[in-house]
Amino acid sequence: MSIIYDDLYRYTGTRQFTSLVRYILFTPGFRYTYFYRKVQSAKFFPTRFFWDVLRRQCMLRTGIQIPAQTKIDKGLRIVHFGHIVINPDTIIGKNFNIAQGVNIGNAEGRRQGTPIIGDNVYVAANAVIVGNVKIGNDVFIAPNAFVNIDIPDGCIALGNPAQIIQKEYASKKYIIYKI
Repeated sequence: MSIIYDDLYRYTGTRQFTSLVRYILFTPGFRYTYFYRKVQSAKFFPTRFFWDVLRRQCMLRTGIQIPAQTKIDKGLRIVHFGHIVINPDTIIGKNFNIAQGVNIGNAEGRRQGTPIIGDNVYVAANAVIVGNVKIGNDVFIAPNAFVNIDIPDGCIALGNPAQIIQKEYASKKYIIYKI
């Protein structure tokens, strides 16, 4: 349950039960995060099935598709909900922000595989990250960026294809309430 409160902290800066209830009821991105975490933490099939049904209903309403198999560390923040797709084999670090229209997925060919994303990463609207790429810590992926290359720590990736701009702690002002 503490991972849910860590996710809540990323939204509000508090870990209060009243904020938890409010955000479950009125914030679709957090609601999906809550159900996603409950499915992952369920130990028994009936409980897991119950939470998965709720997660799937939320998925249909919000357009967020993050499979329960996806490994996301604490501090997930869905900034804007709608048409978010993440491959189940993707590995994501802590303090991860994601906006609407993002696709993080598998690729075939030279970069076959799925992304590994570090800590304190912000992926802005309509960005695409595909293939066996490594996104470093403190990275900002700009809106509409197409990333199929490795991005080192502290950089900004923008454009199609992605261009790397070196900047110390690129995501610093976008990642609030760090865990």
